[in-house]
Amino acid sequence: MATGSSIRVKAARNVLADHVYNQLMVAFMDGRLEADEPLNIDLLSREFEVSQTPIREALVRLESTGLVVRTVLKGYRVAPLFSLGEVVELMDARLLIEPENAFRACSRSTDTLVTQLGETISELDATKHHVESEAIGQYWQADERFHRLIAEAAGNRFLLAAYRSLGGHVQRFRLFGGLGVSDADAAIQEHTRVLEAFRANDPAEARARMDSHICGVRTRAIADASHGHPSA
Repeated sequence: MATGSSIRVKAARNVLADHVYNQLMVAFMDGRLEADEPLNIDLLSREFEVSQTPIREALVRLESTGLVVRTVLKGYRVAPLFSLGEVVELMDARLLIEPENAFRACSRSTDTLVTQLGETISELDATKHHVESEAIGQYWQADERFHRLIAEAAGNRFLLAAYRSLGGHVQRFRLFGGLGVSDADAAIQEHTRVLEAFRANDPAEARARMDSHICGVRTRAIADASHGHPSA
C-alpha cells in the first residue's frame, strides 16, 4: 500500500509532467520546436528547471499522441511533417468515422450538447484572426472540442475509441502544418451547418453536413500540402 508521502511525491511529479507537457505544446505552436527536431532530455531538463523524470513522462505522453516519435538509440524527436499521402489517409479515415458519429449524436442529442457545440463555434470565431500562439492554441482546442463532443455523444465506445486513435494525428497535422488558421472562416461556416442540423434534430442531415465539412478540410489540406504549407 502506498504511503501518504509516496502519494504526495507522485502527485507532485505528475504536476511537473503536466507543466512540461503544456510548455512543450506551446513550443510546438509558436514554432520554437519544429517538425523533426531532436528533443534532448538533458537540455529540456535544464530549460524547464526540473529533473529528467517529468521530462521523460511528458515525452511518453506526447509519443502516445503522435506528436513525438522515439527511435531506438537516437531518442525522441518532434514528429515529422505529414506527407501528402498521409494527409489523404488521415482525412479518409475521418470521413469513415465522423459523419457516423454526427448521425448517432444527433439521434440522441440534448439541449446541453447543442449549447456546448454553439460555444465552441463562438470560441472559434473569437480567436480566428489572432496570431499569438495562445490564441492559435485556443482555436485548435475549440475545434477539437466540437468534434470530440460529437464523438462522445454518439454513444458507441468503439467509434469513440476509433475517433480518439486519430486525435493525436489530427493534432500533429494542425500544429506542424504551418502556424495560423488559414481556413477559419470556412471551418466556422461548416461547423455552424452541422450545428443547425442538430438544432433541427435531423440526424441524416447532420451526417451529410459533417461529411461535407471533412471533405472541405480534406480539399483545403491537400491543396495546402501540395504547395508545402498544409493546414487543418
